[in-house]
Amino acid sequence: MSELVFFSGTMDCGKSTLALQIGHNRSARGLQGVIFTRDDRAGEGKLSSRLGLVTEAVEADEGMDLYGYVVDQVSRGGRVDYVIVDEAQFLAPEQIDQLARIVDDLDLDVFAFGIMTDFRTRLFPGSRRLIELADRLETLQVEAMCWCGARATHNARTVGGEMVVEGEQVVVGDVDRPAEAVGYEVLCRRHHRRHMTSASAHAGALSPDVLPVSSI
Repeated sequence: MSELVFFSGTMDCGKSTLALQIGHNRSARGLQGVIFTRDDRAGEGKLSSRLGLVTEAVEADEGMDLYGYVVDQVSRGGRVDYVIVDEAQFLAPEQIDQLARIVDDLDLDVFAFGIMTDFRTRLFPGSRRLIELADRLETLQVEAMCWCGARATHNARTVGGEMVVEGEQVVVGDVDRPAEAVGYEVLCRRHHRRHMTSASAHAGALSPDVLPVSSI
């Protein structure tokens, strides 16, 4: 039976690499799929990983009917055996509904990849809808690491190396951007709560992790 599967994890945990691997494995068996993406780091119409792998994809623009696109491909004589969606957190809730309809009405597997929460630790609307509708939720086992060595669980937005907690929910960036640009860094919950990035931690002479001591 076909499924809508949501693979989630923080930035830098290999989601896009797994999406590319799933596509490769199926194409090697003679299957043909449609790959959707949104605001990929490599540019419009690309699905890329930080390992340097990249493939062509369909840019899932705002307002695009994903179900209608797949139906049109099949109606024109194209073959579609599965669907992959990267950066699924950026999709609108109604587009997630369209992915579920692809599974239910067209009997195709849909593999969606994305992060759960934004830099403010709030669920993306697309991710929230995937949690509500997915047949299966998979947390990637490749753990990204905070600068302190702990497991990274949160995505922080940085400007000039300093963490920011206000702004638009979607600002395209990456963990490999120069420090002066808008970028992202994965942190453990402790350091996300303290707004403590690798740059701010290494700049201070005393670590904020040291427990405060009061004189008696």
